[in-house]
Amino acid sequence: MKNIVFVDDERELLDGLRARLYKHRNDWNMQFLLSGDEAIAAFEQRHVDLIVSDVRMPGMDGGQLLSVVKQRWPNTVRVIVSGYSDPVQAVRLTSLAHQYVAKPCDGRQLENIIERCFNLRDLLSEEPLRKMVGRIGKLPAMPKTYGLLQTALAQPSVTAAEIGDIVTADAAIASKVLQITNSAFFRLRKPMVRIKDAVTYLGFATIRNLVLSAELSSQWKASQSLLDVDPEQLQNHAQFAAAACKSLAGGRASADDAWLAGLLHDIGHWILIQECPNELARALELSRSENIPLFECERRTTGATHAQIGAYLLGLWGLPYSIVEAVAMHHTPKAITPHGYDLLGALSVSHALLEPKNAHALAGSGGPDSGIDAAYLASLNAPFDWDEAQRRVRASAVPAN
Repeated sequence: MKNIVFVDDERELLDGLRARLYKHRNDWNMQFLLSGDEAIAAFEQRHVDLIVSDVRMPGMDGGQLLSVVKQRWPNTVRVIVSGYSDPVQAVRLTSLAHQYVAKPCDGRQLENIIERCFNLRDLLSEEPLRKMVGRIGKLPAMPKTYGLLQTALAQPSVTAAEIGDIVTADAAIASKVLQITNSAFFRLRKPMVRIKDAVTYLGFATIRNLVLSAELSSQWKASQSLLDVDPEQLQNHAQFAAAACKSLAGGRASADDAWLAGLLHDIGHWILIQECPNELARALELSRSENIPLFECERRTTGATHAQIGAYLLGLWGLPYSIVEAVAMHHTPKAITPHGYDLLGALSVSHALLEPKNAHALAGSGGPDSGIDAAYLASLNAPFDWDEAQRRVRASAVPAN
């Protein structure tokens, strides 16, 4: 059984959750607690798989509680429920929690989030994937400047000037961020020439994502492999995918998260290219000869797909669960039960709609993902239909470099 702790100072809310989740009593061992101190005591008594905490509570608030949990029990999945409309506070909280849930949040939505968190954890702990990762000499470390930003953004008093100083300290990254900011992708009214201005204009979350893009771009372009794959083509595809996914933001898929999910959706291919080029070459040949999706052939030759491997890496880096899940499931979104239109839906649909000319040698092998069509989009109650999704993706086809 999974052990779950719910923390909120409103007893009526906890009682409502208890009634809503009663049907899971044989699968989830649930505790409903009124304070952060009670939650810490529960953690000290037994292992907790997942915690759901409100933000605004007297004494120890939700942010402080999850900060302690992150430090002392890092393997616990952390979900925070917040009514904050301030984007700065939201960015801070997303650095402490795997899942950020905005209020008002009904019990069905929270139930779906918990189930999906457990499904993702199970997917990324499968024995074939663990063996595959174990064969890799060294997974890439979190990029340095991105890591510094993550740490800074966890501080409630961080300023735009401080964020700008972190980015400016690395001249190469700063210049790349300004290049992307001034590209056609953002369509600014006037050029940005200072990082601090970009931070103020674009916001913390966008700058953090741009830094990650810049750092990954520099790593990928320097990579060497036995496979005849053009790094520039892979990077261009990542930018096309980021723009396409952002164009389909809506529902529970924010524009910032959608852009980052599109950018990172094929990051597992970079690991396979570097570490398992022979197995990937066999998978590519099998995909072409039998017209089987490449990710299925990767599973045959390596034991895991590029989607799983990429999601595993992003999980280690501490990216939000919604992005990790979208990367892990972007070829197979129907494998989990949706609850409305979210980031996974945006990524899977945009990926299916990307034109072949915006793909690369690996991305389009074996044909498009099956079942990602107008009926699938309609089943998510998306804020637009398939024709509009196609129009948006076509209009987004401007690379950000």
